[in-house]
Amino acid sequence: MAPSGKIFAFAVVAVVALLVIYTIYATASEPGCVTTSTPGSFTVNGNTFTFTYVASCEPQREAGLMNKQVTNETTMLFAFPYFSAWSFWMQGTNTSLDIIWINATGSTGRVVSLALGTQPYSTAVITPAASANYVIEAKAGFASANGIRVGTVVLFR
Repeated sequence: MAPSGKIFAFAVVAVVALLVIYTIYATASEPGCVTTSTPGSFTVNGNTFTFTYVASCEPQREAGLMNKQVTNETTMLFAFPYFSAWSFWMQGTNTSLDIIWINATGSTGRVVSLALGTQPYSTAVITPAASANYVIEAKAGFASANGIRVGTVVLFR
């Protein structure tokens, strides 16, 4: 086999190997479902809110609030099986949101990152400043109206 043929064969093998590695990584990096019960409500600064939607498996988390009517009372909990810097985007979401990342153990959590007034329909990736296992989405202005900032304690029920 000529040297150029060997280089081509090596390149094909390398590309296939990279595709296999990427597929394994992509599959392994999907967080899967939360197997414990998820909260139905939360209290912050003395105010209690019931979750309108709860996403505890990947298909629910991927759908999020896309193509849903979001009101001032809408809240969505994204529950993850472990702590990580979970990223979000606004594709298909028709209103600006506040995204609140919470590091929770048991029924008590603390806000670790915020994205306030996100851009509707944006495909820009929104990444938190710290790892969390819960994320709450609510209509823009929710965090400010309820005194939520990094460090705020959140109680889950």
